[in-house]
Amino acid sequence: MSCGCGTNTKDGKAIVDRLRQKGKADLKLNTPYPIKCSCEEELVMETFVTVCPNCKMTYAITPCSQGDINNIKSAGINY
Repeated sequence: MSCGCGTNTKDGKAIVDRLRQKGKADLKLNTPYPIKCSCEEELVMETFVTVCPNCKMTYAITPCSQGDINNIKSAGINY
C-alpha cells in the first residue's frame, strides 16, 4: 500500500523506513497522542514518525492504523 500500511506493522523500523520512503513521516496525525517514552519522558506524538527529545527514541504509526494508540511502535534510538 502506498501509505506504509503494507509493511510489517509489528516492526517499528520497517514502518519508519516505509513512511520516510513515501515522504509521509512528517505528516500530521488526525489525532495527536500523548505517549510515555521508554526513558519515562512524556511527549505528544503529532506526526507519523516522532522522536523523543530526551533520549532520541523513534516512534512510528502507519496512516491506516492511526486510529488506535496501541499501534504506535518504537524503532530504536536515533533511528
